[in-house]
Amino acid sequence: MAFHHVAIATRDIQATHRFYTEVMGFTLARVEAAPTPEGGWARHVFYDTGSHGEMIAFWDLHDTAYDEFNPSISKGLGLPVWTNHIAFDAPTLEDLEVAKRRWQDAGERLLEIDHGWCTSIYTVDPNGIMVEFCTSTAELTDADRAKALELLMAEKPPLATPPEGIVHEPTRTSA
Repeated sequence: MAFHHVAIATRDIQATHRFYTEVMGFTLARVEAAPTPEGGWARHVFYDTGSHGEMIAFWDLHDTAYDEFNPSISKGLGLPVWTNHIAFDAPTLEDLEVAKRRWQDAGERLLEIDHGWCTSIYTVDPNGIMVEFCTSTAELTDADRAKALELLMAEKPPLATPPEGIVHEPTRTSA
């Protein structure tokens, strides 16, 4: 089942808007503004990701009850930035290359990793949230699913060597 949308909070809606339209290539789809139960107000800002109506949304909170929060989900929880992240589908390696060039042209530094069964590019949004475009490069088989279950159930699974990543520098400085 597909997602309708994923919603997260932002502390800077203008930087978030620039990132998700210019860097990610998404389209602003809808904004709803309403009072919050605590007495302030909020905007719920939706971006069409270009994938069958699926969206990402951001809460722009204007309420003193929420003055202090860290929008970086991972760092706010004391975790590395890569743990909680959002991965968007790039259907083909050509689509992934287009996204990589768009990110670099927008001034983003990115990491590219070939995981063996998928290839991903990663960067961090203005909220400190890691975002990813990912292309599946191999069909998962029944043998893959059986191995996944074996690793899941192991008390301490055998550890693989992490794949090497390639850092790609921006082709221009970010705005």
